[in-house]
Amino acid sequence: MMKIEQLNVKQFLETGREEPFLVPDYQRPYSWGEEEIVTLFNDLLLFTEGDVSKKNKNSNDTYFLGTVISFKNENGEQEIIDGQQRITSLFLLLRAIYTKLKTFSKKTNLYDELLSEIEPILWKNVIKSEGAVKNVLISSSVINDEGNNILKGILENGVTKEVANDRYSLNYTLFQRLFDGLVYENPGLMFEFVRYVLNRTLICPIITESQEGALNIFSTLNTRGMPLSESDIFKAKIYNFLDDSQKNRFIERWKELTEKAEYVNEDIQQIFYYYMFYLRALDGDSATTTIGIRKYFSQNNFAKLFNKSLLKDLNSILDLWAVVVKKQSLENAKWSKNNQIIKMLDVLSSYPNEFWKYPVIIYYLVHKENPEFEKRFLKFLKKLTIELVANYLVKPTVLAVKAGILKLNVEITKKLSPPVTFQNLPLDSLKTKLRLPSKNLFKMTLKMMVYNFQEELLPDKWEIEQIYPSKSVEGFNDKALETVSKDYLDSIGNKIPFEKRSTIRASKDYFQKKRILYLRSQIPYVKEFATKHVTHWNVEDIKKRNEFITEEIMRLFISWSGDYEF
Repeated sequence: MMKIEQLNVKQFLETGREEPFLVPDYQRPYSWGEEEIVTLFNDLLLFTEGDVSKKNKNSNDTYFLGTVISFKNENGEQEIIDGQQRITSLFLLLRAIYTKLKTFSKKTNLYDELLSEIEPILWKNVIKSEGAVKNVLISSSVINDEGNNILKGILENGVTKEVANDRYSLNYTLFQRLFDGLVYENPGLMFEFVRYVLNRTLICPIITESQEGALNIFSTLNTRGMPLSESDIFKAKIYNFLDDSQKNRFIERWKELTEKAEYVNEDIQQIFYYYMFYLRALDGDSATTTIGIRKYFSQNNFAKLFNKSLLKDLNSILDLWAVVVKKQSLENAKWSKNNQIIKMLDVLSSYPNEFWKYPVIIYYLVHKENPEFEKRFLKFLKKLTIELVANYLVKPTVLAVKAGILKLNVEITKKLSPPVTFQNLPLDSLKTKLRLPSKNLFKMTLKMMVYNFQEELLPDKWEIEQIYPSKSVEGFNDKALETVSKDYLDSIGNKIPFEKRSTIRASKDYFQKKRILYLRSQIPYVKEFATKHVTHWNVEDIKKRNEFITEEIMRLFISWSGDYEF
């Protein structure tokens, strides 16, 4: 069941008297800065000025501030899934206005009316005296956020520390300055501004019965603000599960984990996704239906998150990824310095989808401590590579390997040398398809070819260079181009890896122009290619190179398959 309605700010915030607002522990800290605060204030002011200037007492114009998504938790609080930045800022704005109004020495009934309107949307208790206890209507329990108590103090007392750099204090002070400016420039408009904020500014609260429902709605609407990730929720669940003595250390380790993920250009949420396949493999689960990570980890009251090896395993995945992405050697890990392994991981990283990642991660997590890991890992990577390439050649879709990979994941947890066979593919048909593979496989097959001839890794940024152009260009008109089959131009024999640079503008001697740049390449394979080919590059050259590359890769298929121990 879901409740949706449209309320003005006064009506909406007053609901906090019965069901207080809570910014839950899994949310990110309050982060609005000066730009957002000034924009909010100016938008509200411009709306007020524009409507007042119409001099139409019957005007019903409103300003829509957006949606707020929440659910009622077990403590009867409105747990905010989306909208915490806006709600918190509104509370700070109204507290700044209230503080300013209280400072005026000459008060009229109008002042008292505005104060009495604001009081019940800041505090639950009726304020009969300055020293009265004020129960604020919003609280924050964001993990390790020192600002949680600062927000409460500002809303209760209306003061900040003399020197404060937290976002709550800075924004509260900024709202005071902006409102002071309005009072100074146009005191008459000031009253209208407060009324319009309270009564003509609208919010659409969406309230669900469960956290799951609220998160699903948030994902669907994709409203303003940074999306709340599953990893934020996991972090909060783990944090709340721990003893107080363990919490500070957990926060430190989580921060280290986040920094490592950023270093390898991954998101913590994605690391949890990889980890899910590892846990599924340990459970013998090879079902092709993949559920979302929140649903998976929430099973049995999030029991899998409380395993003591969780952070260690996530760190291990990121260590592996530092080798894959950054080519970084790991301390006390001889395998990470093995150039053959690094090259194989680089080849796999060009596979058209990410199904290669799951068995590689699982193999590493399960077998990395085995004395024979380095030797067996290399053989495993080679066999996995040819199986992936072979299956994609025959059927270039995700489904070509999905079922086989999920079965392999389970086998890896049982054996150091698990069988890697998705289906038996005849070598003759593979040879034919290798001459003109799917474009998605060009990078992977070119890497296989290049690494068979050179020890050096390819540069981080390179592109697939088409040696013979697919069309004539300015200054180079080749009549033979009209007779060249498109299949030849698109074949692997007409492709070469090359450093990423601006497109080569050919002269009359087109290949010779390119050849000069090839000779300057830092890729040994490209230099050797340019050294061997000193004449024009033509269709016969493409045919010969097609056959050569096909034969070489087929030789790798046979060699890597035969080298694997079942």
